[in-house]
Amino acid sequence: MTRFQNVAFYTSVNDVRHLPIHAGVEVAFAGRSNAGKSSAINALSQRNRLAFVSKTPGRTQLINFFKLDDERYLVDLPGYGYAKTPLAIRLHWEQLLGQYLQKRSALHGLVLIMDIRHPLKPLDLQMLNWFRPTGKAIHILLTKSDKLSKQRANITLKEVACFLKNNYPNCSVQLFSSLNATGIVEACEVIENWLDMKKPPVKGE
Repeated sequence: MTRFQNVAFYTSVNDVRHLPIHAGVEVAFAGRSNAGKSSAINALSQRNRLAFVSKTPGRTQLINFFKLDDERYLVDLPGYGYAKTPLAIRLHWEQLLGQYLQKRSALHGLVLIMDIRHPLKPLDLQMLNWFRPTGKAIHILLTKSDKLSKQRANITLKEVACFLKNNYPNCSVQLFSSLNATGIVEACEVIENWLDMKKPPVKGE
């Protein structure tokens, strides 16, 4: 049992001016609209409908906060990369995500969701580049690993890990599947360590 089982919805915002004020720690989840982000959050919390799983990618347009206790929060960021989303909304999401990721002092780490069959797409790299200047940690979940053979999944994991080591040394990566529960314990350990940190790591410290 992890502490995530007691998580509850807290609030949603569509503007950085309305972000909740607290003295606690946040861990955010981001990813392409069809990468399985909501399913991953539900699997980690062992709750079927904590994060809304839509059949239409890009439907979640808000920053959703889930409260573990008065000092710890999980944050579900809007999915990105859905081609049918109107341009004005896509631009708003980009601004919202960029400001939150780069300026939110309560944010201690980012869990970045990537479909193992399509990792490191341009928008994923954009997300990494947005967050890299903060010096904070990023943990990548290569979701839907059940869609590949074990051998192919491990090859992709090694390829992504090598790329990250050479380009984004503050990143770690693992295999994950919400369908067969692959990687849940490992991911929970990473996130719990971030939530227990007294302050976010700052580049240069």
